[in-house]
Amino acid sequence: MSDSDLALLDRPVWSALTTSHKALAEGGPQALRYPADMTPFADMVDMSPASFAALGDLMNGSQVAALFTPEPVDVPAGFKVVLSDTGEQMIGSPADSPLRDAEIVTLGAADVPAMTALTELTKPGPFARRTHELGTFLGIRAGNELVAMTGERMKPGRFVEMTAVCVHPDHRGRGYAQALLAAVARRIEARGEIPFLHVFSHNASAIALYRRQGMTIRRRLYVTALMKQG
Repeated sequence: MSDSDLALLDRPVWSALTTSHKALAEGGPQALRYPADMTPFADMVDMSPASFAALGDLMNGSQVAALFTPEPVDVPAGFKVVLSDTGEQMIGSPADSPLRDAEIVTLGAADVPAMTALTELTKPGPFARRTHELGTFLGIRAGNELVAMTGERMKPGRFVEMTAVCVHPDHRGRGYAQALLAAVARRIEARGEIPFLHVFSHNASAIALYRRQGMTIRRRLYVTALMKQG
């Protein structure tokens, strides 16, 4: 893996929207975003006033644009910061973690209400009506209830972000998150691609879980979510 390949991960949103997810990109040469009903992620070619103006043109009403950047964002007038945090970007191949008493299933459009309910309960990050279209999502059910899931989101070049790692509080401690991460990673690797993920820097328990599975922190990114003012 070359340094130029890894550099795609320094600006994962921009890299994804100019490579593997180019067909999904909304915007132009100065600012790009995913469709709002997929994810709020956006980025700019640089941090110039012209690029911020182009980003603002892509935002309607109360829509949020979430940026992942290698440096803190100096937000100009005309925008309101609704989230400013840091996240750890982790890369590697999560170790296999077999399940004895549960089956992993592939989720689709019919499962969106259940997926939405689970993400609203567990708060793994933004999950919208069409997020599942960004890649494969796998889940575990208990009876008729979806109790755990993980899937794919941004795709910068040959890298694929694993996302929405969540387990219902009543079903934790059974290895579901580990098993789903491993299953998603195996699918990514079978296509010749490389799994990675993002986790908020303050989420020590999740970082510890990912480390135990063999993933390592590559770098810290700044997560900034904006709304337009006025």
